Amino acid sequence: MRVGERERSGYLGEGVAGLVNAGSRREDDELQYAIRRLVEGLAATRETARPGFSLALAQLLRCNEDIPLQTILEQIKEKYNITKAKKALIRNAAFGGLFGILALSQSGRLTKEPNVLLQSIQLLQSLAPLRNHLSDLPHKTLVDILSETPEAIFKEFLFDVLKSDLSLALTSPEHLHLLLVALQRFPNVLNPQELKTLLGSTVIVTSENVPKLIELLKIAARIVNKSQSLPPFVMSLVHITLKEGTFETLWKEVVENSLCKSQKWPNCFLCFRLLGAVLPFLTLPQLILVLTGQVMRQYGNHVVSTPASNRFSFAPEMETYVNSFLEGIQDAEKQFTVITKFSCLTNKGYPVISSHWNVIHHLQPSVLLNYVSWLKNMFINPDLEACMDFSTKRQKEDKQQPDLMQHSVTRLQMWMVARLTSIVSDNKVKKEEDLVMDITRFIFFHAFFVTEQQTLDIPETELTPSIPLSLSTQNTIANSFFSLLNHLNTLPLLGNSTKSIDRNEKRTLGFKADGKLWIDSVVCYADSLLSKTNSIRLIRPFTQEQREAWSRMLKTVKDLQKNLKTSEQLAISVFQLLFLSVGIHLFKNGEESVALLSDLHTCLQKASAERERQSKSVTDEEEPEWVEVVVEILLSFLSQPSRLLRQISKTVFVQICPCVTKAALQLILDVLKPESESGEESAVTVTEEPDETEKVEQSSGDEMEDENDSDESEDEDDDNDDDSEEEIAEDEAVDDNFRMELMKVLQARHAACKEGESSDEEEVDDETMMALDKNISSLFAEHKKHLQAKKDQKVKRRKEKTLTTDFKMKVLDFIELFLVKQPGSPLVFDLIEPLIAIIEATPNSLSDKQEEDFLRKTADIFKNCLCKSKHYCRDIAEIKDDLHELIERLLDRACKQPDCSVSLYCFSGSLYLFRVLKGNPTEPAANGTCKEKEDHEGVAETGSQQVGSLGSVDIDRVTAVYEKALTLFMTKRNCSLTISMFINLFERFPVICKRLLQSAIKYMTDGVRHHQQGLACLLVQQALKTQEVKNTLLDHEGKIIVNQIINQAKQCLKIITKVTLKVEQAKIVNCLKLISILDKIVKDQKLNISMKVLVPVLQSLGQLEEFGKTSQVNNTYWHVMKLFGFKRPMKKVVKQAKQNPQAQEGKTLKKKKGFLPETKKRKNWKKKKGLPQEKVQEGGRDPVGKSGKVPKAAGRGQTQKQNKRKRSSEKGAKGNSWEKSGTPSKKAKLSQVEVGQGDKLGKQVTVKAKRQSDGVTTGL
Repeated sequence: MRVGERERSGYLGEGVAGLVNAGSRREDDELQYAIRRLVEGLAATRETARPGFSLALAQLLRCNEDIPLQTILEQIKEKYNITKAKKALIRNAAFGGLFGILALSQSGRLTKEPNVLLQSIQLLQSLAPLRNHLSDLPHKTLVDILSETPEAIFKEFLFDVLKSDLSLALTSPEHLHLLLVALQRFPNVLNPQELKTLLGSTVIVTSENVPKLIELLKIAARIVNKSQSLPPFVMSLVHITLKEGTFETLWKEVVENSLCKSQKWPNCFLCFRLLGAVLPFLTLPQLILVLTGQVMRQYGNHVVSTPASNRFSFAPEMETYVNSFLEGIQDAEKQFTVITKFSCLTNKGYPVISSHWNVIHHLQPSVLLNYVSWLKNMFINPDLEACMDFSTKRQKEDKQQPDLMQHSVTRLQMWMVARLTSIVSDNKVKKEEDLVMDITRFIFFHAFFVTEQQTLDIPETELTPSIPLSLSTQNTIANSFFSLLNHLNTLPLLGNSTKSIDRNEKRTLGFKADGKLWIDSVVCYADSLLSKTNSIRLIRPFTQEQREAWSRMLKTVKDLQKNLKTSEQLAISVFQLLFLSVGIHLFKNGEESVALLSDLHTCLQKASAERERQSKSVTDEEEPEWVEVVVEILLSFLSQPSRLLRQISKTVFVQICPCVTKAALQLILDVLKPESESGEESAVTVTEEPDETEKVEQSSGDEMEDENDSDESEDEDDDNDDDSEEEIAEDEAVDDNFRMELMKVLQARHAACKEGESSDEEEVDDETMMALDKNISSLFAEHKKHLQAKKDQKVKRRKEKTLTTDFKMKVLDFIELFLVKQPGSPLVFDLIEPLIAIIEATPNSLSDKQEEDFLRKTADIFKNCLCKSKHYCRDIAEIKDDLHELIERLLDRACKQPDCSVSLYCFSGSLYLFRVLKGNPTEPAANGTCKEKEDHEGVAETGSQQVGSLGSVDIDRVTAVYEKALTLFMTKRNCSLTISMFINLFERFPVICKRLLQSAIKYMTDGVRHHQQGLACLLVQQALKTQEVKNTLLDHEGKIIVNQIINQAKQCLKIITKVTLKVEQAKIVNCLKLISILDKIVKDQKLNISMKVLVPVLQSLGQLEEFGKTSQVNNTYWHVMKLFGFKRPMKKVVKQAKQNPQAQEGKTLKKKKGFLPETKKRKNWKKKKGLPQEKVQEGGRDPVGKSGKVPKAAGRGQTQKQNKRKRSSEKGAKGNSWEKSGTPSKKAKLSQVEVGQGDKLGKQVTVKAKRQSDGVTTGL
């Protein structure tokens, strides 16, 4: 509802309450007035008012049952008689009668007075033909009345009146709706005999009525097309046909054979909505009939041809229908039928519904188990005949369809695996641990093993795929398994075990109810499969080395579990997860996993001997610690295509964050280091990934959207290749080596003239030319290979750059995790300069979106996770000197930056270090037992908190650094520092304001430009606002500072000679604001200081030219002058006195009526300065002196029109003056005078006007 409608409804509600109260007091006069006003309001012109008056009348009649309804109905008929109303008022009269009947119906008394009910029905029947005004509102009102009418009253009073309307049921949707409602409400009255009398048949759906019903449904589909809803009578028709037993005829003859085949989207959408809406009311055979017919095929064709993001897609609406059906019905058999039939709707073997369809949330546990079994059975024995498979029009036109059967089976199997995986990954699906483990075992077995012989211990061997799985299908299943394993590592506790978890307790992810890891259970199952060598065969058999690595990994994990029970250690849990994750990857990447397992064993040995190594006085520094090796392994995980390994790397890194050393952190920073200087090798090495063809084959089961995306990416690659070809063509034009080789070939065959030889030689023979052509062709072929090699090299470099940037963005997650989990670690300070170096090395103007995202992510981590962190390191007693040096380096780096955005990050880093130094005293109390409350970065710390709490800050050293930066900012024209940096410094650390105040005061006049001088005034303002500086102004030294500020402000204003540029205006405004703040401080603290020495300077400033043109400068100036006792002059409004025509007659010459000026006479046309006739006309035509081009002599009528047009334009240009002074009379034409209104100070300016006739100058 819009704002205006809310206001109107609010006023209407107050009026309704008043009228109801007036009627409830039973005062005859007020009651009659209330009824009359409400009846008159039924035909209000506002759409929102008519329902309000109708509702108010209904409430009045409900509260006062003494008011006869017959009287109200007679007033409505008399007031809104359509036959007597004028043509222009027919619409209002129709609405008045309709809302009057609606009020009688809503009063609840209409059924108690049958005669009034009968008259109301007749009035609605008379209003029904006015469809242009009322649409189908009379029929809807009639249906609502029938829905509340008892059967006895309908039979006695209404049936005879409504017979005519009921007999027209098959002529319009409204009449059919009326009949259907009557059949549902009054089955005893409208018995089969009466229905046969009305329609000629005892049932609604007959072979004779089918064409009529089809036309009615088509009309209704067009009407409700935009509303996206079912017609109101359709569900009533379904209920009647279900009761009569003719639903099958309705569905097959009307819906499938007619509406669905019409290929018009309104009709098809009506069929789709009807399909979803009738599901809760059908029996099991009827469900099968509906879900296996033509409507389902048409729906599948629509889903495939229309993307889900399209607003015309019906898939979201169908999902809502199915979701409500599964949620509301408890019949397990019906639930299973619906979910399986939708899963069988396939396009070339691939189901049209998403593999992540969320409707399974409402499946009962038994139905979910049966559905999982059905999915597994369809994977083992794909039954395409049981599926409703279809092909789109474009697919039918495609004649190249090799091995369609195998292709469809593969697509169906891939979807089944994806559906099983989504059941485990969806946390909203109610499932037990046994079901999850059963799905995991099934997918793992068919991804890596083949059954040779059935084994009772392994249920997966009982059924073998009827069609052997292809290599691409097995690779896809393997990828799905590792995706499933990734979900298992983040899976919360299932079943009733989740109820025992406290709300404040951190949830344990990746564990079963018995405390065992999910991945541990999978590894145990894999080991049991490997032991059955006689009955099960591994698709990719293990080598001897891989088998030994597997056995050693299992033994290590068992030992870790034993130690984990005795002593809870962080390293043990970390290594357990790493061993299991890398060990399960032996089935996919055997060689790499063997190397990683070897490194993990080495790390474990070092971690177990960590305590002994720390107890020794001399340690082997060349040997890396276990954390460093683990970090290297985690970095290698990030480069893997497996999402599982990448996720595990982040999980493990979070756990080992407290153990990270400086060397381990440096390994991460080496990866993020920009292009290395001095020819050093990069820490990131890009290698080509093999088996790319397998990855392409794995995408065969994807949907059409993925194929489109790949096509777009290929197009982009083609564009990049075209660009590289253009670059190579440019290189080709300047290839001197190729030119020299070509010259050598030509000279070898004497086909080119050497220097100094004549060109008059005989032509060469054919053999020589053939040999020459052969040599030239081989030369060009070699050159083409050289160009192609260049092109491939450029493409390779571009791909390497993309992969490197993507890898660095993943490594940035480690930095972010470390800053979030360990904000109080001293290693945080080692991240400041590397992050700034990354921001510096990345250019601002980036054409690559990936590089831009990398820069943005780095900047966000530095700003949000580092500088704005609430917690920071507190034990800095040993590193405070290093932190001071780091502040100096950051500020020096900020001053040397060419870009102010990069300089801002350097300055923010220095402020972060300042906060760390200041927030930690040199001797921490109670070893950090007292917890201090941190403030946000933008919140200013008060001076009272900072007095005597400098912490570890060497204030003199820090002040010197910031003073140097301030001096550079004020004395250098182009400086990367900004004023916001120093304002932020003053706001957050007022302790430094007093020390930098003298420098800021100095640069009020010593700044290199007006801009810097104005900013110095702004800094002094900020310093004076701090409480610490205000407290220092009370003593003698403070008075000296105030006098210095006054003198500097005086000099600053004195050197201003003009106020034209914006920088000058800004300087004046800042200086005036400083004077205002200083005056307030002097008065509040009652300082014995006089500021009247500034009055002469301010007065001289106000007399400068163009001073009052800027409102900001003018307002600030008079605000300051008001402090010294000067009042701002009021603007004088100059009113022009009305001219008295009689007084003007004596002063001006009165022209005779019909007088013709001398210049207009024909004999004087050519006497003006000897000009041609056209020029004379041109000059004489424009009395003001403006020239106009008139190529021909204008006639008298045209000249008069031109003069009239000119006078109107002059009058429009000076309309304000003429409106004030009045229009001159026709008899005495006064001289035109312009009056200026003066400037803002009220000055009056007199403008001279030149008369055309005698040149007399007149002034006002």
